[in-house]
Amino acid sequence: MSTTASFGYREVPAEEKAGLVQDLFTQVAGRYDLMNDLMSLGIHRLWKAEMVEWLRLKPGSRVVDVAGGTGDIARAAMAAGAGSVTVVDLTPAMLAEGRARSIDRGSLAGIEWVAGNAEALPLPDRTFDVYTVAFGLRNVTHLDRALAEACRVLKPGGRFVALEFAPRVAAGLNDLYETYSFSVLPWLGEKVAGDRDAYVYLAESIRRFPDPETMARKIRAAGFGGHRHRSLSCGIAQLHGATRL
Repeated sequence: MSTTASFGYREVPAEEKAGLVQDLFTQVAGRYDLMNDLMSLGIHRLWKAEMVEWLRLKPGSRVVDVAGGTGDIARAAMAAGAGSVTVVDLTPAMLAEGRARSIDRGSLAGIEWVAGNAEALPLPDRTFDVYTVAFGLRNVTHLDRALAEACRVLKPGGRFVALEFAPRVAAGLNDLYETYSFSVLPWLGEKVAGDRDAYVYLAESIRRFPDPETMARKIRAAGFGGHRHRSLSCGIAQLHGATRL
């Protein structure tokens, strides 16, 4: 019997969600970075910088960046001292954008680009020192499987760090946040990326993502210890960090 998965506020057959996500990101790949800048007024870059700083990378660390999209985390990790970064993304169009941007910036060395699903990474066990994912876990079909895969590819003692939007914001901001999410973002998506529905999905998928407490339990259940959590920008985004046991 087929199970279902959430695709925003819709329930779809679980086996169809990955294809829907891939189609969505194929459509917006060329304007993805521009939309991120417009939606967050550039603040997403500060969140990602804080994420990389939180890693405290040791020189030569092997990093896997899942849902790595256009490569901004990979390039920042290399600049912070990583020895190599393997970017894994479900959508080949996003990987193509990331590779092109890295070539333009002269920062292609040390970065590998791999098409793959976060729930079944095409990577060997116990290979990486660090696993990162920024704004990607909302899009997986089975979050527990993706977290288990993160644990599998990390070496014992390896670091896990996830950056994601939070379903709740600070008290007093909720009405403004709802209006921005469900009115302004879809309008921007239509005008800039030519895809209103993709940004309706964005707002809806944020609301369906686990709260920080539930996320912490899931991370621990996947085989991690030493969980840490940090709220960013009045709760709009959240960082989760843990260590593979």
